[in-house]
Amino acid sequence: MKSLISITDLDPGEIMRLMELTSEFEANPGQRLLEGRIVASLFFEPSTRTRLSFESAVNRLGARVIGFADTINTSVSKGETFHDTIMTISNYCDMIVMRHSLEGAPRYASEIARVPVVNAGDGSNQHPSQTLLDLYSILKTQGRLDNINIMIIGDLKYGRTVHSLLQALSHFNARFTFVAPPELELPGEYRQFLKDKGLSFIEKQHIDESIRQADIVYMTRVQRERFSDPLEYERVKNIYVLRRSAIDGAKPNMKILHPLPRVNEIDPQLDGSDHAYYFRQTENGVYTRMAIISYLLGVKK
Repeated sequence: MKSLISITDLDPGEIMRLMELTSEFEANPGQRLLEGRIVASLFFEPSTRTRLSFESAVNRLGARVIGFADTINTSVSKGETFHDTIMTISNYCDMIVMRHSLEGAPRYASEIARVPVVNAGDGSNQHPSQTLLDLYSILKTQGRLDNINIMIIGDLKYGRTVHSLLQALSHFNARFTFVAPPELELPGEYRQFLKDKGLSFIEKQHIDESIRQADIVYMTRVQRERFSDPLEYERVKNIYVLRRSAIDGAKPNMKILHPLPRVNEIDPQLDGSDHAYYFRQTENGVYTRMAIISYLLGVKK
């Protein structure tokens, strides 16, 4: 029984197999391979795209969804422990998809549950399914994963999508440019990870002309919910806004990705640009999650 808690749970061969399966599901999404199966969607933290795309994937595969989008109407609000909640719900389903604000909660769930667990985001730690759809978006738009030049802008400290993505791209010899204020710079553990891998990266505090060399520009939101000090959030919330002028001279095939939700870090005037790919990116999420679910449940080897 295999769970997906961190992108490091997958080796490069498994990642590429999931890319193949995602392409297969995009070409033919009506594959009802999971008739009679049940997937529990447990979201202890708010979500729109991740929760709904997982539930869309489950329904397209012919399975049923149970679960909750918040804990208000569950026994958690009565004081039931996380342990007891997971132990109980794993008796009702064939797979658990869960998001939690506490880092490590999905890993603990995978250790006690009787069914596979998929981490749909845990605090500022990991978001492996988002990373796989990001990889698929890169592969579709660039025709490769190898030797990508990627600029990642915004919240690199708390951004779990950033942490998962750089770990995944480390398999493919990516070149990184990180743009963040000192308060949100990349944590030292991830900087050391890249150094240990011998990968090239540059750190900046401003978006500059180096954006013209990027194949992918990955924007992130400054996450208000991760700040304990409201004043610190106010200082940095609008520090980067990507405008059309910033991408003048960009590579013709450069694509802008964003895990969403967007607040104001991408000017809406860019939405119609050939460089904008973030809404197509969300569509890729359904096919990617179909691939993840079917792979972990063993119906696609």
